[in-house]
This record gives sequence, structure tokens and C-alpha cells, in this order.
Amino acid sequence: MNNKKIIIGVSGGVDSAVSMKLLKDQEYNVEAIFMKNWDEDDTIDVCTVKEDLVYVEDACNKLSIKLHTVNFSDEYWNNIFLDFLEKYKKGHTPNPDILCNKYIKFKVFIEYAEKLGANKVATGHYAKIVENNGTFFLERPKDKKKDQTYFLHTLDQNQLSKIIFPLSNFYKSEVKKIAKSCNFASYNRKESMGICFIGNKKFKKFISNYINNMPGDILDDNENILGTHKGIFYTTIGQREGIGIGGIKNKKNLPWYVYKKDLVNNKLYICQGNNNKLLLHNKLKINDMHVIQGDTNTILNKRLECQIRHLGEKHQCFINKTTDNSFFVESFLPFKSPASGQSLVIYENEKCLGGGIITNV
Repeated sequence: MNNKKIIIGVSGGVDSAVSMKLLKDQEYNVEAIFMKNWDEDDTIDVCTVKEDLVYVEDACNKLSIKLHTVNFSDEYWNNIFLDFLEKYKKGHTPNPDILCNKYIKFKVFIEYAEKLGANKVATGHYAKIVENNGTFFLERPKDKKKDQTYFLHTLDQNQLSKIIFPLSNFYKSEVKKIAKSCNFASYNRKESMGICFIGNKKFKKFISNYINNMPGDILDDNENILGTHKGIFYTTIGQREGIGIGGIKNKKNLPWYVYKKDLVNNKLYICQGNNNKLLLHNKLKINDMHVIQGDTNTILNKRLECQIRHLGEKHQCFINKTTDNSFFVESFLPFKSPASGQSLVIYENEKCLGGGIITNV
């Protein structure tokens, strides 16, 4: 029996269930924690906490693993959701899942697990941690199609030293086979998408509980009014679906995309064509830059790779520091539809170096 006590965060999905199985096979002393991060599931009908817990209990029972349940809703509300709302009201496009990893899953969770005597914590993320002479590196996993390093780029050396990612060298197809062989109820469960407690399809309904939207004009780049939007906060830069614009007389038969939001005047600007120059930007300003190892000087004036969305297009780029301690990222090929508030994440080959927040497009 391995004396190391590993406490794994479990979600009710197949990945965390199989991660428990793999850790047990390595003879770790494994316990599990199910984190509830949202308290309003009964009132807004978007959360699946009760359903998730059923799947968690199934896997824990089959593996004879002790399960702890804990409520981090207050921490989530204060550290993540209030900030998310404020940025959303400013027309930004923040990513609460990244903040959840930084402040909840790999901060509050680690602190709680250590109180229970954990030597390490684990999750079912698809990412790899490599240690070299006391320095920890975050790298892409074996299954590049499931790579979750984009969401983990804010982790620091102390956090990485305490984490295990059991799925780093597994393909998703292998994970599903293991789950099926163990007869986990979650082996064929549909994966959750979108914000960690809301599905993408329910986001508009959810956000309307917290932000008042007002109808306003939809315009093209020549200030021609083309229609009416239902609420500017419902839209994101680059959005195509759900704008409410169909065929327009004397306009090309091309799809329409959001390229600008004027919050002051409640106007939404759209353009035609995915490669419209209004959607393309070669240079982005970045604030809150975080570097996983070393300092920000290690990423300057060298050819790196970056992306502005999870599993998004990879861009060759150079990074320079500004006089106000922000950063400019210049890409060889233009970024498509970048939005203020999005995270830009930096890579060098397989290593995730860190990233920051797009502040000015």
C-alpha cells in the first residue's frame, strides 16, 4: 500500500471516475471530494449537482473510496461570480472556468484537502505536470483533442507541486473503455459544456437573472440600422448564431458576425463574412500576465505560440512589454474575433508558459 494520501476532486463525469481507478491501481490511499460551487440550482433550474452526486457515489462505492462533500458556494460567489458579473456588465467576455481553477479547484480545494491529511490532490483534467530540478512545468497531455491547459494556465509553482493529473498519458477513448470495464454509471454520460454550473444553451436565461438587458439597434459599419437586438449583454464578439439577422436586401449572401459592442449607446455592430477585416487583429494588449515558471522577462522577444480560446487556433507570436507594465502580443496571422476579457494563453512547444487577459482590441 502506498502511504501517500491522495484526495481527488470528483465531478460525476467519466474522467474523474477513471482517475480514481488509476490512482487506486497505483495503490495510493485515495479519498474523494465532491465540491458544490453553486447554491441556486433549485431556483434557476440550470445546475445538475444532485444528478452529479449520484454518479460520484456510484464510482466511489464501486472503488470503495471514502467520499467527502463540501460546499464552496460562498467562495465561488465572492471570488469568481461577482467579478464575472462586473466584467460582463462592461461588455467583456470573461472565462469563469479559469478563475474557478485558480481560486476554487486549486486553492480552496487544496487547502481543504490538506486539512484532511492529503499529501497531494488530483483531478480528471487532461494536462501534464513535469518536474525538473524542483521546477514544475505544465504541458499539453497525450490527447491533444482534450487538452485543458488553456483553463489551467494561471496555476503557480506551489499549486503544481501538489497536483496529480492521472489522465495525462491517456486518450479519451481509453478512458471510456476503462470506465465501461469498471461498470461506472458515467461511462457513457454526455460531457458537460460551458460555464462550470451552466450549459451553453441555458446561459441567456441564467444571466438575465442578474443583468438587465435592453433592446437596441443593430448596425453595420456604415451606421445603417439592420435590426434590433434583444440585449447587448447576450452577445459576444465573433458571434454568428442568434443575432436575429437574416437575408437583407442589397447585401451579400454571407453570414453576419458581431464585431463591436457600444454599451454607452446600446448599439450592436455586425459585419459580413468570417474573414472580414473588422474581425481580424494582429496585435492585442494584455494585462494581468502570469508566468508559470520564472518571470515575465522569460517570454519577451522570442517566437512563441498562443491561443485565445480553448482548443482554438494556434498563432505564432512575439510578446513585448509596454511602458505601463502591460504587454503587446503580435501575431504573424491575425486573431479572429478577439474580445476584451478573454484569456490569451502562451505556449512554447508542448509547455504552457502562462497567459493574461485581453484588455484592448
